Amino acid sequence: MKLWARMLWALLSGPGGRRGGIPCLAFSSWQSHPPLAGLLSPIGLVSHWTRVFEKRGIPEARESSEYIVAHVLGAKTFQNLKPVLWTQPLTPQQLQCIQVLCSRRLQRVPVQYILGEWDFRGLSLKMVPPVFIPRPETEELVEWVLEEVAQRPNVVEAQGGPLILEVGCGSGAISLSLLSQLPQSQVIAVDKEEAAINLTYENAQRLRLQNRIQIIPFDVTSVGSWTHLLPWSPMDLIVSNPPYVFHHDMEQLAPEIRSYEDPVALDGGEEGMDIITRILTLAPQFLKDSGSIFLEVEPRHPELVSNWLQSHPDLCLNLVAIRRDFCGRCFDRLQTREQTGMPSCITCSTLIVLQTSEPVLQLMCPQILLATMENTESTLGTRVYMGSW
Repeated sequence: MKLWARMLWALLSGPGGRRGGIPCLAFSSWQSHPPLAGLLSPIGLVSHWTRVFEKRGIPEARESSEYIVAHVLGAKTFQNLKPVLWTQPLTPQQLQCIQVLCSRRLQRVPVQYILGEWDFRGLSLKMVPPVFIPRPETEELVEWVLEEVAQRPNVVEAQGGPLILEVGCGSGAISLSLLSQLPQSQVIAVDKEEAAINLTYENAQRLRLQNRIQIIPFDVTSVGSWTHLLPWSPMDLIVSNPPYVFHHDMEQLAPEIRSYEDPVALDGGEEGMDIITRILTLAPQFLKDSGSIFLEVEPRHPELVSNWLQSHPDLCLNLVAIRRDFCGRCFDRLQTREQTGMPSCITCSTLIVLQTSEPVLQLMCPQILLATMENTESTLGTRVYMGSW
């Protein structure tokens, strides 16, 4: 029994454990030893790796174990597996695959990167490091865009759907989700990173949405780069989950984020406003009259954005509301003076209405909607990147 104990330990241990010939021996011999069958079943492995992860301080230990075991068995979640399979012995190949993937989790690799895919609003998207992993709060942002389009039938192009610009497309989660829900819509998706451009295109092909999306390399901070987008203007909507983390907060992010996700997609500069202000500055160049801007930002940003807009009255942008997501985080909304009536009541929302002065120049006056996150740590930390939602 001592020999079998050593073989089982070698089989199931993380990167600190022994590797080599013993796991293969265990794989080939476990069937003749029924007492081990329970430990080598899906539910047994989940329990084992949960204990290992907890001992090593891995966040969401059980969820990590369940996702990995389910993935190896061809299911999205452990709950999707038929209960009869929970206690069935796994094959040697499955056991080895689980060990390899769990060893990566012990190195603090996000589960989304380990699995190589993740669901966003029902769409299965490929995930590749270091492209930013979409968070559940961004699903709320997409939902708000869809609500706004439904409530504003005038926000459409001649072909029957809105023309949308996404700044910083990452994996393509926002753009592709909007395309899937708005069959007549068209999207221009831009990003400065080649990895993001390639991943968005691949995900568009996977979902057969490539014919309604233009994916363009674009650096919003580069002077003059916006001219590349002029052929597609005017647009109905701009949506973005820009880098908004305050620079001094970057070191507080979880190891999964600091070590594996692109810091360029996170670091918003000293006050997290570097990219936000660039988007707001360029928006009038692209948007139709009464167009909208939807942004996901940080809870300190509504006041900062409001102050910034007051110093830029020529943009004719009005902050009009704050909306909270399902985790109690804030969503801000800005509205143009041309729009009539109050914004529709939003559940769990706080409404702030601002009016701009008459612009000196005849400029388009889009509305802005900002989705704000309660705090950097909970938004980008262990709860979110795992996805136990």
